[in-house]
Amino acid sequence: MKNLKTTLPASAAVLALMMTGCTGIAPTSSEGDDGAGAQIRYLIEQPEDAESIDLINADLATFEEQNPDIDVELEVMPLDSMRTVLQTQLRSGEGPDVFSWGSGPGYAGALAEAGLLYDLTDAYEENDWPVYDFAKERVTSDGKVIGIPGDIETIGLFYNKTIFDELGIAQPENLSDLEAAASQIDQAGMTPFAISDKEGWQGGHLLSMALSSRIGPDGMDSLLAGETPWSSPDVVAALETWNEFRTTGHMTEFPTSLSYDDANALFYSGEAAILPTGSWLAPEIENGVDFEVGYVPFPAEDSTGIFSGGLGSGPLVSASTANPEAAIAFLDYLMTPEHGRWTIENQSTIPPFPVDTEGVDTSPLFAQVVTDSAKIADGTGEFGYNIDVLATDVFNNAMINGIQAMLTDQKTAEQVAQDLEAAFQQG
Repeated sequence: MKNLKTTLPASAAVLALMMTGCTGIAPTSSEGDDGAGAQIRYLIEQPEDAESIDLINADLATFEEQNPDIDVELEVMPLDSMRTVLQTQLRSGEGPDVFSWGSGPGYAGALAEAGLLYDLTDAYEENDWPVYDFAKERVTSDGKVIGIPGDIETIGLFYNKTIFDELGIAQPENLSDLEAAASQIDQAGMTPFAISDKEGWQGGHLLSMALSSRIGPDGMDSLLAGETPWSSPDVVAALETWNEFRTTGHMTEFPTSLSYDDANALFYSGEAAILPTGSWLAPEIENGVDFEVGYVPFPAEDSTGIFSGGLGSGPLVSASTANPEAAIAFLDYLMTPEHGRWTIENQSTIPPFPVDTEGVDTSPLFAQVVTDSAKIADGTGEFGYNIDVLATDVFNNAMINGIQAMLTDQKTAEQVAQDLEAAFQQG
């Protein structure tokens, strides 16, 4: 799988629809308007490798060449640290001007409710940013557009095709197939699932993928709207699916003590055959393994299931920025079709706005991710939801703590589901 490349066909260029609405960024005038002489601090999550930092710095240099009166100071921080300190920095007025953070009510929405984000509603109108409607909804709070949505992502199962082929295991077509595959992998002396939950957020993704496949997008809508209780039998069953993989020994031992990176390493080394995580990991997987990798949704009881679809981290502007014009000019640059294509080719991410992808050179695995993501964008495919970005902090804490308790045999799936319903009612 490593270093293989493919060219995206015209069918993947569905992301190019509505392209005419996007405007580029012109160089800032020398008279000093539009943020002349301004410096903005841009905070992002620490990338996995130094090469990514070099690419981002080169991209920022391109922006500065086009906007000679604006300097961008890049800052990086581990995600766990950002979760801890970002809101404190923003409240104190010492935060970055522009920062990359999760889309949806549980992340950007929470910051907006606290009055910490700059209102970008007028900027959208003035610059005619053609963000997909479903993505724009995720960064709209109380009628105001509060950010640029993150990249389109899916959550599913990466699996070692080489191991599956050697053991004569076909790609799972339903949940029974997946359970049988796990048993066969276990009997061969390997770990079926590389599961980590030390950081806590991984458990929400496990629930999201199993539940989305079980009840579909309409069922997820019903849960998130409060029409179906989170203590329902379907939620219990989705939780119990993972609990059964634990009790049968089909996942890593002591998952709540295993970090995300450590679980990834088990998959890269071939010690574990299946890695449940998001499409964002595809580039790292391709650079880190020497075997063929497949990527499929978590299966349903009677079908192949659906991916959990969502949005990653996207750029937001601090309400306390001293240079809003410069910050908006930077966002406008990030929204150009040229930059969108650059992110696909250099960062293996899918922008939340139309980009012509025909002929883009990429790996087979990421080409599949592009095609799957295009179906989210144009509405031709069914996708579930990543629960954490659509839920409140109260609910997310209950989900994190509850799933960790289940994986350590301190709570049953039924008890966790009851806790989720109580947290949902609490708001």
